[in-house]
Amino acid sequence: MKKKLFDYAKDNARRVTIKGSEGIAVGMKEVALQNGESILLYDTAGVYADENYEIDLKKGLPPFRKPWIDARLAKDGAVKTQYWYAKNGIITPEMEYVAIRENQGAQGPESITPEFVRAEIAAGRAILPANPNHPEAEPMIIGSRFLVKINANIGNSALGSDIEEEVEKALWAVKWGSDTVMDLSTGKNIHQTREAILRNTPVPIGTVPMYQALEKVYGQIEKLTWEVFRETLIEQAEQGVDYFTIHAGILREHLPHALRRVTGIVSRGGSIMAKWMEINQTENFIYTHFNEVCDILARYDIAASLGDGLRPGSLADANDAAQFGELKTLGKLAKICRENDVQVIIEGPGHVPMHLIQENMELQKKYCDEAPFYTLGPLVSDIGAGYDHITAAIGGAMIGWYGTAMLCYVTTKEHLALPNKDDVREAVVTFKLAAHAADIAKGHPGAMHRDLAMSRARYEFRWRDQFNLSLDPERARRFHLEMIKNSDADYCGMCGPHFCAMRITKSIQKKD
Repeated sequence: MKKKLFDYAKDNARRVTIKGSEGIAVGMKEVALQNGESILLYDTAGVYADENYEIDLKKGLPPFRKPWIDARLAKDGAVKTQYWYAKNGIITPEMEYVAIRENQGAQGPESITPEFVRAEIAAGRAILPANPNHPEAEPMIIGSRFLVKINANIGNSALGSDIEEEVEKALWAVKWGSDTVMDLSTGKNIHQTREAILRNTPVPIGTVPMYQALEKVYGQIEKLTWEVFRETLIEQAEQGVDYFTIHAGILREHLPHALRRVTGIVSRGGSIMAKWMEINQTENFIYTHFNEVCDILARYDIAASLGDGLRPGSLADANDAAQFGELKTLGKLAKICRENDVQVIIEGPGHVPMHLIQENMELQKKYCDEAPFYTLGPLVSDIGAGYDHITAAIGGAMIGWYGTAMLCYVTTKEHLALPNKDDVREAVVTFKLAAHAADIAKGHPGAMHRDLAMSRARYEFRWRDQFNLSLDPERARRFHLEMIKNSDADYCGMCGPHFCAMRITKSIQKKD
């Protein structure tokens, strides 16, 4: 499969690199504006994503970080985690890369420094997921004091999708701005699908190892064992997975609360583990072997994404004893991760009405010592079938403002079906908007520079700049040109030439 993915020329843009220390060159997207200015934009697609880039399953991406990884291995003799380096006062090339990327090329008193990145990782408030076995991935950071990131879920199922389709879907998500991708495959060829995604994707890749472990025992939950799960962790670690969602916090004591809910347990991983505990009448084997889990994670610098197996699946179940009981357990497990030099984030809800969202963030900070929060939405209504990307983005913008570090996208087909490429695009752009709104609200340095450029272009009727500064230039361009057949009109198709408020306002200013 060889397919063109990017067309920067159409967006009046080009790939540029911002130089750091020796060997560090950060890929950015530079958009040339009609007034002679230009603007640098954070681009998840990476340094190789120019107009000549083609998806090539056999070739894959160049191993971008390999020189840095090899140099550390030669010095240290074994893999050390980014958390270990940060705690010991060492700024890695990945940390410097992240600082340049977060600033989008800007410098000044408000800019994010490599030392600030190191300090946030050392404090446990941020993670830099970077398995050495995934050298194709370019460094990014997840933390409340950085840009709010988004994740796109992809993966095949028993009902459809193939390897080429999943790779294309992953890169499609990255094109539109996804910061990480989770491969949640549960169908055929799980190992091969994941391998192809890892070798061809420039962002961190996450998985839920329980899914493949269950496939190894042919879907028979009663046959799951710690040994099968451990084998799966190592298999995926060797391939290069950067972060694992691990449902270690759901315990037997939480189940009576969960079974009284309106929608019970809606997490796949959580429900599998709950059923296993019922069958075996014993505690969650991931919880009882958690130190061994940490040994594996530390050996490969894989971040633990502590899964919320008891997230609420309906508004009626939000903020209940089951959810917050598990959250307290996740806080204890996060402490164990740090003691083992493992980077850790905490997963969160779910379905939560707007007036209860802030409590989730406050309790997460309290119980988990400010570990980065990674939330699914939350969805603020249960009746959005077909539009749940909107109900989730509303909650995502709110909780991102309150301090959530990464939002997991929700597609139009949430609760209904497996998303296709169009659904992925819609969801990624919607959640990039939610994340960006949160960045502005929380005052991230430079968050508004793109908005200001857009506003100036809008007032000056620079239509091509308006298209190219948007998150989806293709759609913006198409909508405008459907009604107005050129890009030089000094009015929009909504108001027409005689009722354009900006045009009228400019005529008043001319008289003054």
